[in-house]
Amino acid sequence: MIVIPAIDLKEGACVRLEQGLMDKDTVYSTDPGATARMWQDQGGEMIHIVDLDGAFAGVPVNRDAICSIISAVDVPTQLGGGIRDLATIEAYLELGLSRVILGTVAKENPELVREACRKFPGHIVVGIDARAGFVAVRGWADVTEKKATELAKEMEGFGVEAIIYTDIARDGMMQGPNLEATRQLAESIRIPVIASGGISSLRDIENLLAVEASGVTGAITGKAIYTGAMNLSEAVELTRRRRS
Repeated sequence: MIVIPAIDLKEGACVRLEQGLMDKDTVYSTDPGATARMWQDQGGEMIHIVDLDGAFAGVPVNRDAICSIISAVDVPTQLGGGIRDLATIEAYLELGLSRVILGTVAKENPELVREACRKFPGHIVVGIDARAGFVAVRGWADVTEKKATELAKEMEGFGVEAIIYTDIARDGMMQGPNLEATRQLAESIRIPVIASGGISSLRDIENLLAVEASGVTGAITGKAIYTGAMNLSEAVELTRRRRS
């Protein structure tokens, strides 16, 4: 399992939201590239980027900030938010992104995910955001009647590289991830699951490592490393010791 620092972009700045609410944001940096380099220097083995404006608008918004991150680091980068057609996927991969994350479109247009996996094998990840086990879409604004585990199985069949699972109620709240829901999702499929939402301490990393065998291969953290509640270098070292 690796620890993946997150950079959430709103109007070109690095921010964090509480429970996905755009009006509850905290700005941590106005230099996304410098922020990405900082996390890489502290041991981050991948950078997770979210175009928050894009997620709500349904189209890419923070292209300049995204480019600054890609050019600033050597580690792989993955991006989600507003990616809802093949042309956007191709354009982002040509910029140098390692993987693109499809969210809303996975629920609303699954055939696009199937085609994306066929055209860009190894580069497609699906983000499943859930509230009480049910999939939420459009920047978490709408909760559907589809269970997260059902969608994960469907996406696995299409050939996606991994699933990023976020429990909305935990995101930005520093309460720890929903371990049981994450474990259940990971055990329901054979592809890797990356945990997201609420990861805020070394204990949370240890708890996720305890369910690593279920298929949890990554842990995305944001607010905790920005506020200093968790030291990224220490979290990375914890996972590396487990691997050695």
